[in-house]
Amino acid sequence: MGEVVVPVDYDSTQEMSPSLQIITIKSSSIKEMPPPPPPTGVTSNSSGQPGGINLKELESWLPITESRNGNMFTAMFHLVCSGIGFQALLLPVAFAALGWAWGIICLSMAFIWQLYTIWLLVNLHEPVPGTRYSRFVRLSIVAFGQKLGKLLAIFPVMYLSGGSCVLLIITGGGTMEQFFKLIICGEGTTCESKTLTGTECFLLFTCIAIIIAQLPNLNSIARVSLIGAISSIGYFTMIWALSISKGRLNDVSNYSNIPTDAKSGMNGFGNILNAIGIIMLSFKGHNLILEIQGTLPSDSNHSSRKSMWRGVILSYMIIAMCFIPIAVVGFWAYGNKIPGNGGILAAFSQFHSQDTSKFVIGLIYVWIIISCLSSYQIYAMPAFDNLEFIYASSKNRRCPQWVRTGLRLFFGGLTFFISVAFPFLGSLGPLIGGIAAVPLTFAYPCFMWILIKRPRPNGAMWTLNLGLGCFGILLSILLIVAAIWNLADKGLNANFFRP
Repeated sequence: MGEVVVPVDYDSTQEMSPSLQIITIKSSSIKEMPPPPPPTGVTSNSSGQPGGINLKELESWLPITESRNGNMFTAMFHLVCSGIGFQALLLPVAFAALGWAWGIICLSMAFIWQLYTIWLLVNLHEPVPGTRYSRFVRLSIVAFGQKLGKLLAIFPVMYLSGGSCVLLIITGGGTMEQFFKLIICGEGTTCESKTLTGTECFLLFTCIAIIIAQLPNLNSIARVSLIGAISSIGYFTMIWALSISKGRLNDVSNYSNIPTDAKSGMNGFGNILNAIGIIMLSFKGHNLILEIQGTLPSDSNHSSRKSMWRGVILSYMIIAMCFIPIAVVGFWAYGNKIPGNGGILAAFSQFHSQDTSKFVIGLIYVWIIISCLSSYQIYAMPAFDNLEFIYASSKNRRCPQWVRTGLRLFFGGLTFFISVAFPFLGSLGPLIGGIAAVPLTFAYPCFMWILIKRPRPNGAMWTLNLGLGCFGILLSILLIVAAIWNLADKGLNANFFRP
C-alpha cells in the first residue's frame, strides 16, 4: 500500500530536537517514547542531533510547512475552498426525507458539532509550546499510539486526500462534458457531432489541475483557493437565487418524497439514515485543518491558534450562508420532486433549463469547474507532501524542480486513471464516507482531546468529548449499514472505464 509520511513538526523559533518518521503500514518498529530513532536516510551524530540532514531545513522543503507566511485571510480562503463542495447540493434531498423540522434540527446540530471538532483540532495543533502537529496522521499517532493511530487515521486521510481528488475529477470532468454538450456544442452548432467524450473531459480537467499544481506549497495556492472560494459561493448563490426567482413548482409537497410503503421497517430506517448521512457528509475538510494551520507563523509568545480560529469563524459564517439557503430554498422550491442524484442542480436543470438562458447555465457550469480545479489543489497537497518527503529524506536534499514536477504528474495520472476506471465512485460515497469521513470529522478529534489534554475524568470536557466521540462512532456504523442496505436494494451501476 506504500508509505504514509508523518513528519513531526516543530516551532522554528525554538531550539528543539524534533524527529521525522516514515511510517509504513506494515511496520511496527517505530517507538513512540522519546528519543525516537532517526528516520531512514537520517543519521545522528554524537550529540544526538541528526548528522545526515538538518531537520529544520528538511521541514522547510516540504510543501505543507515550506512557507509559514500565511495569515487569517489565507487560512479563510483555504477553509472556504475546501469546505464548500458539490455534496452540499444534495441537502434538499435530505430535507425531503426528514421534513422541515427534523431537517433544520439535524443540519443545525451537524454544523455545531463539526465546528466544535474544528475548535478541538485548532487547539491540538500546538498542545504544548514549541511543538506543532501539521499532519493529521501524526496527531492521531500521538493520541492513540503507534499501531492504533496508524490504523485509525491512515485510510481516512488517504481517502480524503486522493479520493477527494478523484471525485473532483469525476465532478469537474462531468460538468465540463455537460458544458461542451449543452452550451458550446448544443443543437444548431457546427461542432454538435464533435463534442468531447467523458474520458477526454476527465483528461482535460486533470491536465489543467496538474498545471496549476506546479505552485510549490500550500501557502502559495492561497490565491487559487480565493478564486475557488468565490466560484463556490457564486454557483451556490446563483442556484438558490434562480430557484426563488422561478418560483415554487406546482403540485409539490413539502412533507416527504418517500412513498408510504417505504416509511416503515428497514426501508424507512435506511432512508432516514441516508438523509442524515447526506447532511453529515456535506461538511468536509477536517483532514486539512492541521495542514492549513501549519502555514501560519507561530512562536513561544504568539500561537497560531488565535489567527486560525478567527479564520475558521469567518469561513464557516460564509459556509453557513451557502448551505442553509441551498437546503431551505431547494426543499421549498422543489419539495418531493427533488431528484435523488444531483440535488438542487439537477432539479433546476430538469425544470428550468428551457426558460433560462444558456449564458446563465453556462456560468454555473464554469463556476463549478473552477471550484473543482481549485479544491483539487488543496486536497492534493498532503499527497504531494508525502511524496516529496520520501524523496527528500532518502536523498538528503530538496526535491529538484524536475522531480517535484514528475511526482505531481504521477499523482495526477494516478487520480485520472482511477476516475476513468471507477467513474461510479460517487455512488459509493455514502459507504466510504461512513467509514472514513464521519469518524474523522465527528469522532476522532473528541477522543484525541481526551487522550492528549487529559481533562479531569467525569468532568464537563471529558464527558462531552467522550459522549460525542462514542455517538459519532455509532452514527458511522449506522450510516455504513444504511449505505450497504441501499446498495443491496437499488444495486450499483459499475460502469468500469465508461465515464
